[in-house]
Amino acid sequence: MADGKYERLSRKLVRKGIVIDEYIDTMSIPNGMVEEWDFIDHKGAAAVVPVLDDGRILMVNQYRNALERMTVELPAGGLKTREEPMKEAAARELEEETGYRCDDRDLTFLISVRTTVAFCNEHIEIYLARNLKPGRQNLDPDEFLNVKAYTVEELKDMIFAGRLEDGKTIAGIMCYVEKYLR
Repeated sequence: MADGKYERLSRKLVRKGIVIDEYIDTMSIPNGMVEEWDFIDHKGAAAVVPVLDDGRILMVNQYRNALERMTVELPAGGLKTREEPMKEAAARELEEETGYRCDDRDLTFLISVRTTVAFCNEHIEIYLARNLKPGRQNLDPDEFLNVKAYTVEELKDMIFAGRLEDGKTIAGIMCYVEKYLR
């Protein structure tokens, strides 16, 4: 392993996007070479493991352009601003996407994940929501999703069969299982 250090020499904005900003970083690396690396800037997101009183978990089915297909995921969404508290974003997304809400004391931190550390700084905090109460679904104009409740066993089967591949969803479900169901 080289004893040198990593140093960003410059960062150039390539594209300002709706959800992400794309950059090219010029980096000095430990062996003395200078390389260009991709960097994706994301303001962060929050996700929720919403557990119904009967133990089933509410999931959203939605189309994902990157995969060109429908997916099964935890309710989640990006922060409105970098300063928005993650817990507030989680509560907002829970009600917006599922039509359920919970009291603040029933929304507890579960796990923090970094989705793609090689080239992206996206940070997602995942919360557990219990004692759910009916609220009002309020989807964004470009959101079309269905909400369905699954048992933990159904979700684990989907994960291990490769039918549920979303990283935040797998992390949230498996963390919930380990922390609360073992």
